[in-house]
Amino acid sequence: MTRPDILMPSPMRDIVTAGLEAAFTVHKTYDAAEPEAAIDAVADRIRGIAVVGRRIDKAMVDRFPNLEIVANFGVGYDNVDAAYCGSKGIVVTNTPDVLTEEVADTAIGLMLMTVRELSAAERWLRAGKWENEGPYPLTRATLRGRTLGILGLGRIGKAIAHRAEAFGMPVHYHGRHRQADVAYTYHDSLVSLAEAVDTLMLVAPGGADTHHMVGERVLKALGPDGILINVGRGTVVSETALVAALRKGTILAAGLDVFENEPHVPQALVDCPNVVLLPHVGSASVHTRNAMGQLVVDNLTAWFRTGKAVTPVPETPQRT
Repeated sequence: MTRPDILMPSPMRDIVTAGLEAAFTVHKTYDAAEPEAAIDAVADRIRGIAVVGRRIDKAMVDRFPNLEIVANFGVGYDNVDAAYCGSKGIVVTNTPDVLTEEVADTAIGLMLMTVRELSAAERWLRAGKWENEGPYPLTRATLRGRTLGILGLGRIGKAIAHRAEAFGMPVHYHGRHRQADVAYTYHDSLVSLAEAVDTLMLVAPGGADTHHMVGERVLKALGPDGILINVGRGTVVSETALVAALRKGTILAAGLDVFENEPHVPQALVDCPNVVLLPHVGSASVHTRNAMGQLVVDNLTAWFRTGKAVTPVPETPQRT
């Protein structure tokens, strides 16, 4: 039986490559001298795409007349035009659940680092200042008495909220709608949420609906004792407004694992002493990334064996 042809336009983890090569003909076009020409050469044969990072927009989708499925590595899939794929009968999948606990752990760690200035304190020690200048200055903030607001109370948001409860933090949230199965305080606007809390955790996906949701107005509402943490998508925050807020004291501090134009981080953010910066490491453990990679393989394998993917996204309901 002919093995379905799968396009892999950028490098992926070994677990993905090995898993797909066991069942499919995999075209790793990133290895070609002219990758785009290599894609065009096999476009008519491609029935599935395994992708990480690369933009799969309308123009890209239209290059493949026989495309059936796009399997995205990552829970966020704003790099894929899922709505257009859905209109063409193409299923898009992502990798939810398997990274929930890892990202939630990172979010809490980043919050602790930011509130207690732990990375700055480590730099103080490494620079010899503890020995030569004395103890690191007392931190202005503490988790004691803080209230956590979460933008995006999905799987990861709920896991963060559960952890925050162990620290004694009341939890509030904002999303597209109130959730009947949670007891946390709901706010019908992001500004209202920011006004009610002093620690704002962003777990929202990217895309047009959330672009620059956090700007000058929300940061002002968060206030001078406010701390912003972002483990969702960098595009949710206006970095220009954030830098201004950090410099002026509109908010106290920020912790960021994601940025608008990764891997570029604006020098203005790097220069802010009251911000903790991580290079998008939320799910970056071998264990979790391998689980994500296996789910990419499982989605493609299940689709071509049964006609049903494991984790299709809402914009692309499965064929009946």
